[in-house]
Amino acid sequence: MSKLKIFITFSILQLVWFTSVDAKTLSHEEIKAFAKQYVENNLPSIAQGKRIVTPADLDPRITIKPCSEPLQANIPENYRSRNVNVKIFCSGSTPWYIYLPVNVSTEIPVLVAQTKIEKGTVLDEENVAIVWKPQHQTRGEVMEDATSVYGAKSKRSLIEGTVITKKMFCVVCKGDTVTILAKSDSLMIKTQGIAQTSGVIGQQIRVKNKRSGRSITARVNTINQVAINL
Repeated sequence: MSKLKIFITFSILQLVWFTSVDAKTLSHEEIKAFAKQYVENNLPSIAQGKRIVTPADLDPRITIKPCSEPLQANIPENYRSRNVNVKIFCSGSTPWYIYLPVNVSTEIPVLVAQTKIEKGTVLDEENVAIVWKPQHQTRGEVMEDATSVYGAKSKRSLIEGTVITKKMFCVVCKGDTVTILAKSDSLMIKTQGIAQTSGVIGQQIRVKNKRSGRSITARVNTINQVAINL
């Protein structure tokens, strides 16, 4: 545990302790705040997104006695589920303990449909937006940047709130007229073609050269543009 984390935890312990020694009972909100901060300080950091820690409500009939010493807590070392049972306890002259369930989830930014989107509709700032969603509720290769899909077309009808994945839209769609960039270190040639398959940026698709009639494999560069290396 870092010095900063130790300082924060110690400060919280002091706050709860100073409040409790003067009070006749500890409020449920104090216990929930203590559990929330303890979990936030003691779980490993996450690679992406943000962690949401939500303590459960205590039974309103439960009365919690004040503690003559700073409150302590612990959590299971190898917890697997999104629910963590936090043991909060007092080691003072009148010891007690209580278990408080705490829900821990990770939210990530995802692209969703803001309105109903019909098949073939061009995606833009009016019909798609980035929102935060629980990670366990998302499936597939989600998008984290709305601007990267502006100008793409929906490959299917989408209802409002649908999380949009790469399989649901095409930057170049089958039948689109596209610009083919054929380039090398010293040369670049532009010509027109017809997309024979659909794809997103970085994917390989089949394109028919309008001039020669020959089909080639090209990489999607951007809206209505593909590239090949000479």
